[in-house]
Amino acid sequence: MAKKGNRVQVIMECTEHKNSGMPGTSRYITTKNKKTTTERLELKKYNSILKRVTVHKEIK
Repeated sequence: MAKKGNRVQVIMECTEHKNSGMPGTSRYITTKNKKTTTERLELKKYNSILKRVTVHKEIK
């Protein structure tokens, strides 16, 4: 029998791109363990529109 996992999919969105007012969005999909990481994720990821590494935060 397979175990029921604690991992959930989350969507990461670029904060700098959202605040800049430029068209389009930079989003990534990743997974996290909801038991060990209860707060929202915040990772540095590459934004292809701005062509640099920016902070991406988890959105609901």
